[in-house]
Amino acid sequence: MNILEGLNPEQEKAVKHFQGPLLILAGAGSGKTRVLTHRIAFLINEYRVKPWNILALTFTNKAAGEMRERVQSLLAEQADDIWVSTFHSTCVRILRRNIEALGYSRSFTIYDGDDQKTLMREIIKFLNLDPKKYKERTFMNAISSAKDELVSPEEYEKMAMGDHQKELYARAYREYERRLHDANALDFDDLICKTVQLFKENPDILEYYQNRFKYIMVDEYQDTNTAQFRLIHLLASTKGDNGETLHNLCVVGDDDQSIYKFRGANIKNILNFENSYPETEVIKLEENYRSTQNILDAANAVIKNNQVRKDKALWTQHEKGDLIYLSQFDSDYDEASSIAAAIAAVTRSGQADYKDFAILYRTNAQSRIFEEKLVTNNIPYRIVGAVNFYQRKEIKDMLAYLRTIENGLDDISVKRIINVPKRGIGLTTIDRITSYAIEHETSFYGALQNCDYIDGVKRSTGKINSFVNLIESFKRHLEMDGYGLDDLIKEIIDETGYVKLLEEEDTEEAKGRIENIEELVNKIASYIESCDDEEPSLSGFLEEIALVADIDNVDESNDLVLLMTLHSAKGLEFPYVYLVGMEDGIFPGYMAVTGDDPEEMEEERRLCYVGITRAKKKLSLSCAKARFRNGEMQFYRPSRFIDEIPRYLIKQTGPAKQQTTQSAKKTSGSYSAADFLKMQPKMQQTPIYKKPDAAATTWNPLAEKKVKQKQHQASGIGLLDNPLIKKGFGNTKAATASSSTPDYKTGDRVSHIKFGEGVVKDMTEHSGDYMVTVEFNNQTTRKMMASFAKLKKK
Repeated sequence: MNILEGLNPEQEKAVKHFQGPLLILAGAGSGKTRVLTHRIAFLINEYRVKPWNILALTFTNKAAGEMRERVQSLLAEQADDIWVSTFHSTCVRILRRNIEALGYSRSFTIYDGDDQKTLMREIIKFLNLDPKKYKERTFMNAISSAKDELVSPEEYEKMAMGDHQKELYARAYREYERRLHDANALDFDDLICKTVQLFKENPDILEYYQNRFKYIMVDEYQDTNTAQFRLIHLLASTKGDNGETLHNLCVVGDDDQSIYKFRGANIKNILNFENSYPETEVIKLEENYRSTQNILDAANAVIKNNQVRKDKALWTQHEKGDLIYLSQFDSDYDEASSIAAAIAAVTRSGQADYKDFAILYRTNAQSRIFEEKLVTNNIPYRIVGAVNFYQRKEIKDMLAYLRTIENGLDDISVKRIINVPKRGIGLTTIDRITSYAIEHETSFYGALQNCDYIDGVKRSTGKINSFVNLIESFKRHLEMDGYGLDDLIKEIIDETGYVKLLEEEDTEEAKGRIENIEELVNKIASYIESCDDEEPSLSGFLEEIALVADIDNVDESNDLVLLMTLHSAKGLEFPYVYLVGMEDGIFPGYMAVTGDDPEEMEEERRLCYVGITRAKKKLSLSCAKARFRNGEMQFYRPSRFIDEIPRYLIKQTGPAKQQTTQSAKKTSGSYSAADFLKMQPKMQQTPIYKKPDAAATTWNPLAEKKVKQKQHQASGIGLLDNPLIKKGFGNTKAATASSSTPDYKTGDRVSHIKFGEGVVKDMTEHSGDYMVTVEFNNQTTRKMMASFAKLKKK
């Protein structure tokens, strides 16, 4: 096989590079995965590099799997010894072997976001902080940012001196780390920073892996954070035969696609790569194999407005293709209706399948209206990034049993299942056991095992001991020969009676939960089958599902329209792409438009570039003159990103045909619900159907038609289920109530269900309602319609 066959000159140059640092600037759709895999094959076949001396890192299991398959097709059995995996999987593999050097057990648990949230909620309570004022997400973000920058709790504490808010974060950070250690648990950030700590504190372990991985390749390098940069730098600093430091490091990325700053990604890692490694060779991949030239010209025109970037421009040998379609609608409802109707027309004519379409938006909240309109048009769809399968209650419960069996120190999992199903162990009893555990420096499960010695829990000791005996029996059975993970999960289901209780409920929701548990059993069977020569293990299974990302669950063979945020779309491509909500304040977002940080706007522009370059054949941009947001009708001007695309590349269609974006009305304001209904009389004719499972991420109208009919019959809800009527807009009593004078006035203290407490600064009559300005305790000021705000006088 000729490994270089089919490569363009720049790709071939990158594949042939042998030693020293290499930076491959790979534009969207330029064949970077092909270059990486062919370079691995070339290193082995031509330069005689041992397969086990190669490490290839990427960010998602999907990308790692694709890379592994391509390497396998090029090298056959030689590919087995190459490490091709995600950052987190690689670090877990290293930690499972060496983490005892840091004082943890190899059976450590990996906490997901929900576990972290639960733990932080306990810490806020432990620190005697008001949970209404101090939210766990804020503390978690501060801690995550610190870990991304490799800042320890002790260092953070020093940096926080004199700043009250940060001092609180420091206290929480210290307690959070202590509890993680006591639970023998790591969070996702720990997987990277604990590996860095392991290498820094144990030079012998670092040297072992430096000698093991003499050639390192990193995909999507623009998405790395400081901790990942440090990890790569340590691994790539190998010693040559003469004692010189070698940097056989090849990184592939595109600074124009750096869109994960909110997750800690540091664009400077790729922009300053040559400064970190002065001997770097730089190769640009600018030929695109995905999109038409008109789509690429639009992407190039937008991204060139960024000041902080490396110069490059995408081009293709493909035809110019269709112009970029642009539509401006009167409202977001019109936008969604038109797009759903267009998809229905194209698919029913046989020109395309549902899976050829993607609707991309800036925020998850924008999906609702599109869901409603797709349902109306009988179009099957799936939302990427909605409730993850492994985050559903019944699955979390089953996994908590498995995690408790694997790691009894995991307090979060034990507390989750101690009353699942209900065992009659009260909250007061659980609090007393928790206090005992803290006082005696033991785990919650350890305290359960000593419940006979805990004051105040005597009446519950029988129930507690029954639970402990159940867990211990699961552990014993797992150690028996011939007893596998598939036997364990079935025994858990039988002994707990979990599924039996769901069957007794006899509801559609319960049936859906049973199906999900059956799917978990299937997943375990699939895991066992995939282990091949390796012995299936409980820790291996829990590790595999802990590292699943949203994009890993995207099955491109399913004939469904995909809805997703622009962040979720990175790495995917579609023949037809609808980029919606293209308005200043929506995309780019409000903070970027109103703030004075140019980096915010540049990140938004990179996000736009990513969205444009997902399209292969046809790209449609759309915006709305007005949107119903936060209980108000708000007006928007078209996005500045539309203005950055040359006019000759755009074909205006629909309502926007007679009006260019430059002449769009640049006004903002609000209307009451009554005004809105006068402006949008047809909205009341829009049928909206409920899905039977609020957690479902996939919907097929044909399969669920009967279910919907049963639901409506049982609940007495008519098929015309208007959201405005549900909120009281079509209800006479509600309308009367909304127009009455609120029981608070300017200067009064009020509370809001989301924003907390604040002071009313101004009240103005507005179209039969009141516009209320409130300054909240978190120093933010908001204007809201009284009928929607539901403010309560304190």
